[in-house]
Amino acid sequence: MHMPSPFKPPAFRAGFVLAFAVALASGHGCKKSETVQSSEPPKEPVIQGTALEIGEIIWPKLIKCQGTLIADEVTTVGSKVAGQVASVPVDLGDSVPMDALLVQLDTIEFKLQAQQMDAQLLQARSAVGLKPGDPLENLNPENAPPVREARAVWDEAKQAVSRIRPLSDRNAVSAADLEVAESLERVASARHSSAQNGVREKIAMISVQSAQRDLAHQRLSEATILAPYDGVVESRYVSTGTYVQAGQPLMTIAKTTTLRFRGSVPERYAQNLRIGQAIDLRFDLSDQVRKVAISRISPSLDPISRSLVFEASLDNSDGSLRSGLFAEGVIAVEPDAKGIAIPLSTLVRFAGVDKVWKIVDGKIKEQVVALGRQEGDLIEIRSGVAARDQLLLQGKDGKQGTFEPKN
Repeated sequence: MHMPSPFKPPAFRAGFVLAFAVALASGHGCKKSETVQSSEPPKEPVIQGTALEIGEIIWPKLIKCQGTLIADEVTTVGSKVAGQVASVPVDLGDSVPMDALLVQLDTIEFKLQAQQMDAQLLQARSAVGLKPGDPLENLNPENAPPVREARAVWDEAKQAVSRIRPLSDRNAVSAADLEVAESLERVASARHSSAQNGVREKIAMISVQSAQRDLAHQRLSEATILAPYDGVVESRYVSTGTYVQAGQPLMTIAKTTTLRFRGSVPERYAQNLRIGQAIDLRFDLSDQVRKVAISRISPSLDPISRSLVFEASLDNSDGSLRSGLFAEGVIAVEPDAKGIAIPLSTLVRFAGVDKVWKIVDGKIKEQVVALGRQEGDLIEIRSGVAARDQLLLQGKDGKQGTFEPKN
């Protein structure tokens, strides 16, 4: 007798599992279909904010340049005479007024030479009867003692001839006596002419001696080297005891109460520069900004750098600036030019891209822009937006969506 088995046949179990799977799949399919049929398109977000309408404003066209401050005058002071340095009362960085003593040479030899020339001139003047203080121009050679003496001898000889000639005509004296008298008269005349020439020569010598005397005193004064103008000692090359030759540099003086900014602009801007144009200077080592004007422009371009050199003078009477400082300049070549600029709050910068949120037909859209220079809280827009375009004032709140003015 066989007992019934407690397990279902395998075929029955397989069929049950298959039927359950089909039913489960049918249930899921119906649910998915119902979900797709009930979905709706998402709505755009509404962004509230303030709209900014773009317009052209005065935006001067500027040129940026770089340059260096140089002293208005730089002079290398040299010695005009040879001699030994007796003293150097100033040193590097000292301010010196005009005619201040810079270098003093030993003057003993120069004083002796001047005294010698004074004595020789006095001797030459005395030889022609000039007293100290008498002007040479008033001297008449005929009034000089040697000429007056020769003139007196000549007059006496002529009188002797005048007395002897009538006697010779009457044969009261011999012809030989007349010839002797006439010979003496000719000798006296020649001596008179010689005396005149001698006096003229001495007058010329007086002029020579006077020039030599002036030269000796000039050399004496040149042993004292003075400052040519108000300035600052930039370099010192000699010390006490140094023997210097004529023309040897002693010291360099710089005039820094007025400085010059020397800069350059590229060739493409050469025709935009004008005398009197405003330029703002900013210095690396100082927070100062100086407003000056172009005072000099080079007549030619540098053939190597293809740039045009210009200068602008600036007052430095307070000594706040030093020559050699690097400076950046901004030149307004078109002060009345117009452009488009927006507040910085309107701009969004991310990953190296500059953009704004533009409002078009009530919609907010992203717009990439190209920027120019920044002035205060405004920045120039070179491309991307135009006049009368509307932008979201607060760019940080922007995103694509529908614009709604904020109450």
